[in-house]
Amino acid sequence: MDGRFVKDWPRSVSWFPPTLWCAHGMITAPVALLAAVAAHAGFQVSMTVLVYPALARVPGEGWAAAHAAHSRAITALVAVVYGLLAVASGWALFTGPGAWTLACLAAVAVAVSVTVLLAAPAHGRLAAGHDPALLQRLLRADRVRAVAAVLATLAAIPAVW
Repeated sequence: MDGRFVKDWPRSVSWFPPTLWCAHGMITAPVALLAAVAAHAGFQVSMTVLVYPALARVPGEGWAAAHAAHSRAITALVAVVYGLLAVASGWALFTGPGAWTLACLAAVAVAVSVTVLLAAPAHGRLAAGHDPALLQRLLRADRVRAVAAVLATLAAIPAVW
């Protein structure tokens, strides 16, 4: 990088720049969005295929301890994944999204809405005790989140090109 970029930087960068400089060049909003939704899809599919089925097999008498341990272990990862998803989605939205980016963001909105409206409240109620019917609703909601996360990733791929 030459000195002109540094000197001209305040005039050439807005609050939502179309690109960010990194060690290997520039990162665009669609690339950041693809990275964030791919990370989210990997996280969500892992939860759907591995973590939640294992949690669902815990018998009623061990439920409270298992659910509490799961909640403690996953909280930081959820914060990072959803934080990156929020930042990348906001950046993509404010930099003039195309049709594929909008499709990606719609799928992200489905995943986040299901999380906020169904999964998080179910987890809150399950913390109080084992409820097989509520657990099945959580597993169904989780499958919807996983499908939405994968669809978001598939839509983000053509948005990069």
